Amino acid sequence: QGSEVTLISYGAMMQPTLAAADQLRAEDGVEAEVIDLLTVSPLDHETISDSVRQTGRAVIVNEAPRSFGVAAEVVARLVEKSFWYLEAPLQRVTGADVIVPMFAYEQTYLPDAGRVVQAARATLNA
Repeated sequence: QGSEVTLISYGAMMQPTLAAADQLRAEDGVEAEVIDLLTVSPLDHETISDSVRQTGRAVIVNEAPRSFGVAAEVVARLVEKSFWYLEAPLQRVTGADVIVPMFAYEQTYLPDAGRVVQAARATLNA
């Protein structure tokens, strides 16, 4: 139950998202609320919206390409329902808009804790 920024993710990206929350707490003293979507259809918008209304900031982490993915949908819904509660621009940490590379290069494509921390710091300093 953090009060400064909401980190939203699901599936395989929960591990780097949780690691980022730990890193933010240890290095910056920032308490992040982490939301595990569990399912993306139906999307639990009420939980997401309630958290973002409390923190005023959000970072959405998704391993899919940036365009047309779950992160884009979460951002769209937050803009529709919670825009006036936002204190800073929403941040997305996603894969690039390219074909997912072979395993040997996968780590350069996938979001990691460092990128999540960087996005959280950007929204906290906006």
